[in-house]
Amino acid sequence: MKFMKTSLIAAMAGVSALGLGVAAPAASQDTQAGTPSVPIDVWALRDVVNAVDLSPDGKHLLVHKVESKEGDYLLEIYKTDDLSEPYRRLNAEPMEIISAQWVSDNVIVGNAWEIKRETVRRQEDDTRNYATFFYNLDKNKFNQVDGNLSVINELPNDPDRVLVATADSVGELGVDPFEAFRPRSYYKLNLRNGSQSLVMKGTRKYGNIIFDNEGNPRFAIGQDSDNTVKSYYRKPGDGSWTQFGEVYDQDDHENLWRFLTGFQGLAHIDHENPNIGYMIEARNGSDTASLWEFNFETGQYGEELVAVENADIMAVGTHSIPGNDNLTYAQYPGAKWERVWFDADEKALYDALQQQIPHAHQLNISSRSYDGKSMVVTNRGPKDPGSFWLVKDGQLAKLGSRNPLLDPGQLADVEFIRYEARDGMMIPGYVTKPKGEGPFPLIVLPHGGPHVPEVVGYDEWGQLLASAGYMVLQPGYRMTVGWGKAHFDGGYGEHGGKMQDDKDDGALYLVEQGLVDPDRIAMFGWSYGGYAALVAASREPNIYQCTIAGAAVADPAKTYRLGAGRAGGVPKALNDWAERRGTIGINPIEEVQKVNIPLLMVHPEDDSRVLYYHFEDYKKAFEDAGKTGEFVTLEDADHFYSTLMYSHQQQFYTKMLDYLANDCGPGGL
Repeated sequence: MKFMKTSLIAAMAGVSALGLGVAAPAASQDTQAGTPSVPIDVWALRDVVNAVDLSPDGKHLLVHKVESKEGDYLLEIYKTDDLSEPYRRLNAEPMEIISAQWVSDNVIVGNAWEIKRETVRRQEDDTRNYATFFYNLDKNKFNQVDGNLSVINELPNDPDRVLVATADSVGELGVDPFEAFRPRSYYKLNLRNGSQSLVMKGTRKYGNIIFDNEGNPRFAIGQDSDNTVKSYYRKPGDGSWTQFGEVYDQDDHENLWRFLTGFQGLAHIDHENPNIGYMIEARNGSDTASLWEFNFETGQYGEELVAVENADIMAVGTHSIPGNDNLTYAQYPGAKWERVWFDADEKALYDALQQQIPHAHQLNISSRSYDGKSMVVTNRGPKDPGSFWLVKDGQLAKLGSRNPLLDPGQLADVEFIRYEARDGMMIPGYVTKPKGEGPFPLIVLPHGGPHVPEVVGYDEWGQLLASAGYMVLQPGYRMTVGWGKAHFDGGYGEHGGKMQDDKDDGALYLVEQGLVDPDRIAMFGWSYGGYAALVAASREPNIYQCTIAGAAVADPAKTYRLGAGRAGGVPKALNDWAERRGTIGINPIEEVQKVNIPLLMVHPEDDSRVLYYHFEDYKKAFEDAGKTGEFVTLEDADHFYSTLMYSHQQQFYTKMLDYLANDCGPGGL
């Protein structure tokens, strides 16, 4: 297919069409530290266009968008042969639509939420109620069912039903240690009348189940009564499970990598030959996970299809045309999400798109028509906060952006690096480089989790700080997922220890390279990153001039006592891991007397992951110790990015930049 840049009429493409009144600023070629080259109002916006999805017949586009700074998300549906105005505009008042997707040519399924409570009642709860909706385009009719259900298979041979499941995770960061084993219930949702028929109810033994396109259960993983984890498979039409593969003892901390990272297991089923599956596994003593063929008929592993050095295969992709489920690529972390291709035609298509889409970085064909002639392509990278493109009749047009007020010239480059920690372990990292000449002031920005993957393409916090003249380091400290077992296991019991050294060593590496001023270094983190920022405040000798702790785990020992520490039946390895996060590792609330640099602490009032007592208890202990710091509450905000409204982000970003410029050590950073 030949692509030509040519204009289509796209109402969503411009700022005015989205109802935003913030003027786009001019790009700055140089920046004085502390003064952002882009107004905070621009950074504080929620994603303006959150999703675009093409119906399988290629006739309609679904656009999930927000039209004002404080507005709710809504849906617009366009006919692809007339993008001049929306065909339908939909909202879910009093609820807000938070996701939507086509599941057939004329039916959309999605989720909505509504704030119903003033306070968080317990950890992993929140102030919202959730509902699942489906909308029939032909009938222009909504139906709603209670609960936060997710579509796990569109059942291509059953146009009136989709397979849905209850939620398996209690948060969006993927840091729930029991997620892989949390029993789910599976239903066929009737798209005509909203009725649900139970297909299978997960149990502790068969907790998380994968189905094929016919709705047959094919793979399950779960916990047995002896605290072992076992995997099972079924052949099509079987009524019982067959155990296969290794048995993993949950009382052995050597197996934590497999339990907590959550990406190993069945990745795909060959729907042309349902006896063949594809497993992501670390086998034969390998430090990293690779992709293997598996035969359901014999219960045996076959060929190792893909392995890469120093990184885990973490996912696979299938063909972009709906109904074609052929294995297309395997994916692993690197400078971006890198791919090993199996399908030459798909690779050629992506290569062509890479040449045509400006600032192409992390491209995905997110939806495509049955005939393959129309598709929606997304891009995200250092010079693109997230854009949506329509390919139709060989023509390419931009449909919208997550932040249309950001110009690529205002955004900073991001470089992937590896540096050596003080004990010799190689640590991956991402460096966002501000405009101008160094050496620069540096912000060390550790990710949350901590056991999550982080591949930095476009990062709003990193780009915001770079626009204010700060270099930003986002280290893949040990326990970061995706870099093998030894890298993960190196963080066991090292919260506040070697995991903290990795962050400091990255900063010192950049100083050695002449890129960073050694007297102008700060740390800012959120969640576990906030914990790391509190630990940084009490280190001696200290390389930081100040620290900013957002939604920080300030008392992990208390979290342990209230959670795993008093729960019965928690396997020993998981219990030990939870205990070592604070009871054996550094517990910041017990270190307040050692704090030796300025501190800013920010916390969401309704935080469901890191409860508000962390903020309140630390603030009291800090003040009782005679220390002086700044403490800011984000009212009615929750832990996760999707819950932070424009007003929350404007308040937080304004305070953070002012603090860095004026209060971060003598004379500011």
